Amino acid sequence: QVQLVESGGGLVQPGGSLRLSCAASGIVFGVYALNWYRQAPEKQRELVARISASGRRDYTDSVKGRFTISRDNAQDTVYLQMNSLKPEDTALYYCNAVRAGSTIDNYWGQGTQVTVSS
Repeated sequence: QVQLVESGGGLVQPGGSLRLSCAASGIVFGVYALNWYRQAPEKQRELVARISASGRRDYTDSVKGRFTISRDNAQDTVYLQMNSLKPEDTALYYCNAVRAGSTIDNYWGQGTQVTVSS
């Protein structure tokens, strides 16, 4: 049984930081690309950051220079370090694992809420 469990969300003031974690089980973690998505109320889900199995990182423009994605293959965990948070970063953040070349090995966590407000 595959599980992705996010943690680390919460309420933070503008300019603050949070680190999200996503612990995986039931998959061969090292062969998966890992993504962080977010969805704000009444908006479409958007890809925030991704890290490939080889460690290549990509970010959406709005978070470049503020967010950092990383992975620990020994702990089967992916992280999203979020600095200089803005109110527009408020959303439900989801972890996603996709195995390269597969159309069925695509798994999601339940989401963790991030709220940036003073």
